[in-house]
Amino acid sequence: MFVTQKITVRVAVGIAALLYAASAFCAIPIQHWTQASGVAVYLVESQAIPMVDVQIDFDAGSRRDPPEQAGLAAVMAGMTAKGVRAIPAAEGSGVIEPALDENALSEAWADLGAGFGASAGNDRLSFSLRSLTYSELLAKAAHLAARQMGEPSFPPDGWTRGRERLKAALREANTRPATLAARAFAQAVYGSHPYGYEMTEATLMRIDVADMKALHERMVLPCRAKVSIVGAVNRAQADALVSQLFSRLGAAASGAACPALPVVPEIAPLSAAVDIRIPFKSAQAHVLIGQPGYKRNDSDFFALTVGNYILGGGGFVSRLTAEVREKRGLTYSVYSYFAPGLHAGAFTLGLQTRADQAEQAIQVSREVLDRFVKDGPTAAELKAAKDNLVGGFALRIDSNRKLLDNVANIAWNGLPLDYLDTWTQQVARVTQADIKAAFARKLQPDRMVTVVVGGNQ
Repeated sequence: MFVTQKITVRVAVGIAALLYAASAFCAIPIQHWTQASGVAVYLVESQAIPMVDVQIDFDAGSRRDPPEQAGLAAVMAGMTAKGVRAIPAAEGSGVIEPALDENALSEAWADLGAGFGASAGNDRLSFSLRSLTYSELLAKAAHLAARQMGEPSFPPDGWTRGRERLKAALREANTRPATLAARAFAQAVYGSHPYGYEMTEATLMRIDVADMKALHERMVLPCRAKVSIVGAVNRAQADALVSQLFSRLGAAASGAACPALPVVPEIAPLSAAVDIRIPFKSAQAHVLIGQPGYKRNDSDFFALTVGNYILGGGGFVSRLTAEVREKRGLTYSVYSYFAPGLHAGAFTLGLQTRADQAEQAIQVSREVLDRFVKDGPTAAELKAAKDNLVGGFALRIDSNRKLLDNVANIAWNGLPLDYLDTWTQQVARVTQADIKAAFARKLQPDRMVTVVVGGNQ
């Protein structure tokens, strides 16, 4: 039975990709409502295949970690897969449902041919469910997901083992130049802001299961949740599914107002250029250049998206690639990107190059960036970028998972419900002047962080 269900899921995913690609430019109606418990629900019905994908987001990402316990949100998310606690009978005799350890929980998901997991990023703590929608199977999957999200056991021995694995992974990562570069870059760009916090062996040793339980109890509440759903369920079915998913949060599901969360300060702009050189014995130098960028709700979003595609986000057709790789052969790959979030995520320009070419590669990259900020793109570059972005829009929504990511983006950032329907028009509307003005507002090439790990120090 399990093998058949897994094959069915793979076939369904393949069919979904074809269907979404074929209908990419059709309207994508997003239904939105809020349950009495406070859960905000966003639904896209897709009845073509019997599958549903769900993402549940809470404002409990790493930006809310105490600095001395950096990594708390991430490890709490990971520990929800280590088991669920038993539910005792009301009279105290026996149990309504038995506890499940990590192995039993994993086997239960395998038997259903479904999947459930949790993760934490800078801004969000997220739970994700994927299941076929046959009524009996989906009911069981939702029940198990509700237990894992609402009744994690946080076993101390599981955390002891998990912490040692994480510490070993950190020690191994610290031997890589890319890790050293990323750490120094984040700390310099973000300063004391939580986006720059780093999970270390020391911060892991300050986290125990009591901290995870406290974080879960405080943050995993219906009134803090935004739920995105894509799949073969109608509104009534989706509403019932969400109610079941939150059914194990006990008194928290009553709809009482959530206590206000502390305000997280914004990222301070850089006042001067920062140059960091880290010695490392390697043939390649790792280079990162950048600064705080912009928040996701910024009105310059589309101008910056199109502009960065031209600058360094378009792969082999970008200006950085043309100047640094094609004309001078200084690197195999050079790129740039913005990472907007609830705060001004970093603008990053990155490359690897031979140690003896590092200074030349940095100089050329800075010249390209400076010229682009001052002059903006050419008409030909703009047309090519817009043609590519508009023409490739179908690939952004050609599967349940990709469409769910987009719906969750709309839900989390409070974007208009017709955001996907108007995306190509917004891109097509961007002008050279828009890009030039937006980059001038957001980037200051003379006040950027430059990190070099390796090279001729």
